[in-house]
This record gives sequence, C-alpha cells and structure tokens, in this order.
Amino acid sequence: MELTAWLSLAFICCVGAMSPGPSLAVVLRYSLYHSAQHGIVASLSHGLGVGIYASLSLLGLASLIEQFPLVYQGLVYAGAAYLAYMGYKILTSKSSGIEVANEHDAKSYIAAAKDGFAIAFLNPKLAIFFLALFSQFIDPEALTLQTAVIMCMTVLVIDALWYFFVSVVTASARDRFDLTAKQAVIDKILGCTFLLLAARVVYQTI
Repeated sequence: MELTAWLSLAFICCVGAMSPGPSLAVVLRYSLYHSAQHGIVASLSHGLGVGIYASLSLLGLASLIEQFPLVYQGLVYAGAAYLAYMGYKILTSKSSGIEVANEHDAKSYIAAAKDGFAIAFLNPKLAIFFLALFSQFIDPEALTLQTAVIMCMTVLVIDALWYFFVSVVTASARDRFDLTAKQAVIDKILGCTFLLLAARVVYQTI
C-alpha cells in the first residue's frame, strides 16, 4: 500500500473516530464514573470491535449484511436497545458518589470491555462504512494479505488511540475540577444522552 494512500485512509479514520456518538458516550461514562484505566479498557475493546468490522468488510461479509436488511435492522435495534438500557441504568442509579478508589476490580473492567465492544459490534453501519471506504483504496483482485492487515490495523489502532486520549483527558478533568461532587448533574446528562442516542439510531433506521 502506497504511503499517500495510507495517509488518506488514516486521515478519514481519524475523522470518523473523532465524530461524537454512542462510542464517545460509553468511554466518557467509564472515564468519569470509574477511572482512566476503565476508559482505556473500553477504548481497546471498542477498537477491537471496529477492527473486526473492518476485517469483515475486506472479506466481503459486509455486503451480506447489506443484502439482508432484517439482519442489519436487528443489529441496529439491538444497539439502540443497549443504549437505552445504559441510559436507564444511569438515571435510576442510587449511588452516592463516583467511588473511583473502590472500582479497580476485575468485574468493573470486564463490564468496561463488554460495553466498549458491544457498542461497536451492535453498529452494523461500521461494516457498510468500511465497505465503501476500502473500495476507494484497493482493487479486490489485487488485494494482498499484507495490505489487508495494514488497513485493518490502521482502523483498530487509530480508533483505540483516540478513545485512549479521551479517557485520560476526561479522568484528568474529573479530578482537576472535582466532578465527583457533581454526580447528580452528570447522571442526568449522561443518562439523557444515551436515551437520545438510542432514539436517534431508531429514527435514522426508519
């Protein structure tokens, strides 16, 4: 793969990763409620999910998702339901504060990894996006394993690094501005954000 083509691919991936949406909300939630490490775990698992969709697109499976609208819609609605569930869980939480010091247990890290991966995996639009994106950079008949690996790893690493950065900055801002004292407001904002994102996903699918 030529350097100019890779730079163009990397730039588009950066823009896509930085676009606000459900993924950002999930990473923010773990960085604010738990720690930078939890946000990083969510970021890495999200990057893995995105990388899987990139791989599926190169294998041609993304076109199958596009050809079977019921499968596509099922995944979309499952993603919307997952977002709504997370929003409901935040709004109905009765915790008395963001207990960062007590949240470094295996269970909380597993939850961060699960939510980070799920929010990517339950977004089949990623497969369609990568199918359209990769078609601009490769000739399917001339695609090599090396090029495929480079493209998928580019997608995965850029996505994970962006949310890694978001996790560290968010956790630092929480500590610096004592956001733990404002949990009631943060709960309402994040909870409503997840519900609105779920509604937007459903609306865009109709």
